[in-house]
Amino acid sequence: MRTGAIPATWRQLPLPFAHQPQFSAADFLEAASNEEALAWLAPGAHGWPAAWPQHRLALWGPEGCGKTHLLHVWAARTGARLLDGPALPREPEPPDGPVAVDEADGAAERPLLHLLNAWAEAGQPVLLAARTPPARWTVALPDLGSRLRAVTAVEIHPPDDELLRVLLARLLAERQFAVAEPVQEWLRLRLPRTPAAMREAAARLDRAAMIAGGRVTRAVAAGVLRAMLAPAPLQGDVADGGTADDEDFAAAPRAASTAAPCLL
Repeated sequence: MRTGAIPATWRQLPLPFAHQPQFSAADFLEAASNEEALAWLAPGAHGWPAAWPQHRLALWGPEGCGKTHLLHVWAARTGARLLDGPALPREPEPPDGPVAVDEADGAAERPLLHLLNAWAEAGQPVLLAARTPPARWTVALPDLGSRLRAVTAVEIHPPDDELLRVLLARLLAERQFAVAEPVQEWLRLRLPRTPAAMREAAARLDRAAMIAGGRVTRAVAAGVLRAMLAPAPLQGDVADGGTADDEDFAAAPRAASTAAPCLL
């Protein structure tokens, strides 16, 4: 083999660069599933801050439904401090404006109680995000429990098919690689119907596309699907391209999914 020659069997290795999601207002996908949350966050008599009882509001819903994105949009609009629930300090800094707490259900109890008390005394708004409404959280501190039960909770509902279609296309575009619409549709019809599953599929397709040399065929998509839904890697997965016919894009009728959503 000549010096500098590249074997034909070599493949590009994916580099471990973390994908940075876009959290701007322009990138948020509005739909019927999140219109109630948007109304509560919009400034005015029927939204923020006038309609928030005790200046507190919680957004709740499954992973990937847009809670974090909405917190970033609201924080950018209001100048709010954006905090991570599991990383709350035991003694929060003095309130200097609104605050948004992501993954608030993962916060330690005393730091969260201190934050709620401090911001209430300062008359500043608090926006929480979690997978379940605060009234359902299991807490040991009675004072925290009473405050959480008083928080108005707004659900972000499951997405419809059109939102999932647009979301998958947007996620792939953010990663700057092309997947034919028939392949996207074939994959979407077989994935769990959750935004988190679309996000995981986009991440796996990105990696598979690099291994496959940039072309995402239905065979590559099928390998990604198997890897997501199977408990262990199957023979003939993305690494060898599978055996499916690349040009067979016929969309099978949607079957009721029995697989648990694949979350990031």
